[in-house]
Amino acid sequence: MERRHTDDPIPGYAGAESHDCRMVNSVLARVGDKWTVLVVMFLADGSKRFNELKRLIGGVSQRMLTLTLRGLERDGLVTRTVTPSIPPRVDYELTDLGRSLQTHAVALARWANENRPTIERARATFDDERREAS
Repeated sequence: MERRHTDDPIPGYAGAESHDCRMVNSVLARVGDKWTVLVVMFLADGSKRFNELKRLIGGVSQRMLTLTLRGLERDGLVTRTVTPSIPPRVDYELTDLGRSLQTHAVALARWANENRPTIERARATFDDERREAS
C-alpha cells in the first residue's frame, strides 16, 4: 500500500498516527489566521460588540471581520448573542474552547512582537543577498 501525506504522523506529537493532516490543516488555518489571533486577544477580557472589535483591531474590513467571527462561531470558539433592542445589540464572547486558545494566541502574538526586529533584519539580509546574486 502506498503512503500518502495523511498517513504521516505529526512530528513530535504522540498518537499523531490517528490524525488526518487535512483536519489539522483546517484547524491551524483558522487559529493561525492573523485576524483570528487579534479577535481572540481582544475578546480575552470579555465580550465586545462588532464595531468595538473593528475599532480595536484597526485595518480589518467589515467583511473580513464578519467572516472571521462567523468562522470562529462555527468552530465553537466564539458565541454571538443578539439582544433585541433598537438597534439590535450583538455581542461576541469567547467560549471555553476559545479561552483555551487565548493563552496560545497571546503567546504567539508576544513571540511575533518580540522577534519582529530579528525577522525584519533576516528578511532584509535575504533580500539583499538575492539582489546581489541577480
